[in-house]
Amino acid sequence: MKEKVNLDRPIVMVGLMGAGKTSVGRALARRLGIPFVDSDKEIEAAAGCSVVDIFSLYGEDEFRRAEQRIISRIFDTPPSLKVISTGEGAFITPAVREMVLKRALSVWLKADLDLLVKRTNFRDTRPQLLHTDSRKILGQLIEERYNIYAEADITVETKDESLRKTLDKVVAAIKTYEKDKKNG
Repeated sequence: MKEKVNLDRPIVMVGLMGAGKTSVGRALARRLGIPFVDSDKEIEAAAGCSVVDIFSLYGEDEFRRAEQRIISRIFDTPPSLKVISTGEGAFITPAVREMVLKRALSVWLKADLDLLVKRTNFRDTRPQLLHTDSRKILGQLIEERYNIYAEADITVETKDESLRKTLDKVVAAIKTYEKDKKNG
C-alpha cells in the first residue's frame, strides 16, 4: 500500500556516510510510490567513473562542482516529486544547501559515531575513509558538519535498528512537518 504525502517538491536525504541516506531514501520512494535518485550514481554515470576515481583523478573541489551541476539537473528533471539521496558532502556546499532548502524538503538522518563506524567499516566506496582511521575521520566530520546538517527541514535520529523502523520514523516526521506547515 502506497503512503500519501501532500508534497509537490522532492525529498532530499542528507547526512554523513553510513547514516542510511540511500537505503532509507530508496525505501521511502518505494513506500510513497515515487522515483528514487542517487546523486552519486548520477555523477558516476555522467563522469564515466566512480566517485573514488573522481576524487583521486580530479580532487574534491572538482567533484563538488560536478555534484552541484548534477543535483541542479536532478531538480530540473521531471517528475518534481521524488526522493533524492545525496552524498555526505553535498549539503555542506553552500550553493547546494541553498538549492535544497529552497526547492526541496530536506531530511537529515542523524547517526552517532559508533553506528557510522560500524556501517562504513570494510567498504572501499568512501574516498575520505580509504587507508585511514575511520573513527577519527568520522568524528571530525561530525564536529564540522552536524551544525550545518541541522539546517535541514527535518531531523530523524537513526539507531542500530531495522530499515523499516527508521523508515517509519521518517514517514512520521514528514507527516508531522506537513501538518505543522499546514496549520501554520
